[in-house]
Parts: sequence; C-alpha cells; structure tokens
Amino acid sequence: MTTDPKHNQQLSETSADLVARGQRYYVPNYKPREMILDRGEGARVWDLDGKDYIDFGAGIAVCSLGHQDPDLLKALETQARKLWHTSNIFFTAPPIELCEALVKASCFGKRAYLCNSGAEANEAAIKLVRKYAADAGRPPEKRNILSFNGSFHGRTLATVTLTAQPKYQQGFEPLPGGFTYCPTFNDIAAFDAAMNDSICAVFVEPVQGEGGVMPAAPGFLQHVHAACEKFGALLVIDEIQAGMGRTGSLFAHCQDGVIPDVVTLAKALGGGLPIGAMVVGNKAAETFQFGSHGSTFGGNPVMAAVALAAVKKLSNQQLLTQVGEKGEWLREKLREINTRLNLFADIRGRGLMIGAELRPELHGKANDFSEAARKAGVLSLVAGPNVLRFVPPLTITQDEMREGLQRLESALAAV
Repeated sequence: MTTDPKHNQQLSETSADLVARGQRYYVPNYKPREMILDRGEGARVWDLDGKDYIDFGAGIAVCSLGHQDPDLLKALETQARKLWHTSNIFFTAPPIELCEALVKASCFGKRAYLCNSGAEANEAAIKLVRKYAADAGRPPEKRNILSFNGSFHGRTLATVTLTAQPKYQQGFEPLPGGFTYCPTFNDIAAFDAAMNDSICAVFVEPVQGEGGVMPAAPGFLQHVHAACEKFGALLVIDEIQAGMGRTGSLFAHCQDGVIPDVVTLAKALGGGLPIGAMVVGNKAAETFQFGSHGSTFGGNPVMAAVALAAVKKLSNQQLLTQVGEKGEWLREKLREINTRLNLFADIRGRGLMIGAELRPELHGKANDFSEAARKAGVLSLVAGPNVLRFVPPLTITQDEMREGLQRLESALAAV
C-alpha cells in the first residue's frame, strides 16, 4: 500500500478515535471494518491514515463509474447550485429527463417511478402488482407473489418477506402474508411445482447477488416468463445489483431474452447517491393513479440529475463491451490464483459481477478472507459465508485489477 499525498498530517482526531465513536453511537446493526475511509478517486480509495486500497466492492456495486467521476461531479454541482428539492407537487426537469432516459433505454418500458433506494423500488413493485391484480378482478387470495430461495430484495418488512432467506426474517415475525417461495433457483421442476393461478407476480434476479452471485441458467428466465404469461402473472425483474451495466449490458435481463413487465433499479443508478427506480411496461403502466403511491424525496432533482449523467455514461456500448472483457479477464486470473492456492470450488458470474465460492472445507470463512484482503489493501465483499464477491467499478483499469489481484493473492495465501 502507498501513502496518499493529499493526506492531512494535522488531523485532530485519530482513526481509532472515530471508530470508537462510531461503535458507541451507531445502532449496532452494522459491523464496519475498523478503519475510516476518507476519499476516493477512480477505483482506489484512501483511509484517514493515508493508506490506499484497490476497490473491488464499489460500495456494494454502487460506484460503477468509480469515485469522483468528473461528469457526475459536474451534474451534482450544477444542479446543487440551482434547486435541491421541491416535492412531487411540482415538476422539475431532471426527474422528467431521467424517467424518459430509462424508458427509452429499456426494451419494454412505458413509464418510470423514482424513489430513494432498491428496497423502496421493490416496495413500489409489490404494491403495483397487487393493485394490477385487484384491478383485474383477482380476489386477495389470488394476489400472492412468488420469489426464489437465495434471493435478496430488501430489508423493509415487505421486501424482507419477499426475500426468500429465513436468516433475514428471523425475529421480525409476524411477517406480511401473500408471499410464497420456490425452494430452488434455476430449477424448472421446482418452479413449475410452485407456480399456479394464485400467483399474481414473480420477482426474480437475473443474477442472485446476496445469494452467492448465482446467474440465471440459460433458458430459465424464459421459462419463468412463459409461465407468467400462462397464469396471467406479471414478471418483475430485480436488477438493483445486476443492472446498469454491471453484467455487460445496461439491463441484465436482455442477456436472457425476456421482456419483463417491471424492472427495479437502484445502486449504480445514482453512481453513489441514493436513488431507486421502477420501470413499468405496457400492462401495468397505468395501474398507479393519483394517490396510489408516493415518496417525499423520490425524484429529487439533485439525485435525478446525477443519475441521468450516470445512465448516459453507462449506456455507452464501448464501456459495456469492456465490462464483458474485463469480467472474463478477472475470472481467468482468479482461476489462475486458484491453481496455486486451491481455495475455490467455483468461480462464476456475469461481466464484473463475480463470485468465488470457497471449497466445502473452507465454508464459513469468507469474512476471514475478505478481512485479510482489506488488510492487504483490497476492498472486497462476501455473498453469504462461503462466497467472496467482486464487483469493482466498471471503469477499473487492467493495471488496477492486476495490482488488486496481487494484493489479494498475498492475503489469501497468508490466511
């Protein structure tokens, strides 16, 4: 690791002091690493002590254009000097332009709704599909929503119930009703057994992120889509993590050859600022009418201006092609590391959304390896206790990836 030349040696408070304050005053639902990140540039960040790290996590697939992208910074500064907030009682230009851009960039969209996070986007989608079913005359017992084991759709009470992982739900019962689960992702027989005419919508990720970076198998989403058509259910594709160029196409589902009814977005959409979106196709485009749903801060002009700049850059075909190439290169280099260290049972993913699953005898150790990598100067993530997750900025250079992998291998070897 190198020392940040911009590091201020006259700091009045040490990293340890700030960590202690965070541990004292935060509600302890998080367990941050004992460091204070101070600034970033591109795919590199520095802590308060001046040490640098290669960022293979991008704020959990959020900072897809890296840190301090000049175009995003310009959009932020320009709008911040004009108007920060009004409300949805009035139009402002940035959210109009962003909704138009999302609809036109999609292969299916007709309208878009803006909110503040991925969980809020999925909350909106839950309400939308239920209202669509009600308007079609379905009784409440036929407005169930199906999701898949290993999915992750958010932490609000409804979205954590939609999330088919009991570990996130325990202790928050009674959970809302009307949700059902397919026990195995990518299992057509299991899906067919779970799907019936009581289902009004299916929520699915094209790549399960928190569920271990598990891509949809070839043809699986097409089968799910056909079943939705058969039973009159809506297909909702959660692209909160996999979307916005992460897998090598602006919308990840385009690689699966399906046309959804709804897509939810967040994370990379704002390039680091909090914003979410729901893009709606023809069937349900008119379902939400005045008073059906809302958000005080949804469509905030500052967030929307930055998101619009992000969408324009992330739509660049040259960038998207490079994401695929970089992803192939990174997976191959991880396989080479594995030939030397023999740690991983599988290395999988799409584009720059990659999971390295530990061998069975190392299960439960993903956090240990991730922490060792941090100490060696690489910020990585986990996807459950058994998978190391790599979601670097899409703009990361090959030299930065190479340097990060060198640091990573030394850390893994030491563990």
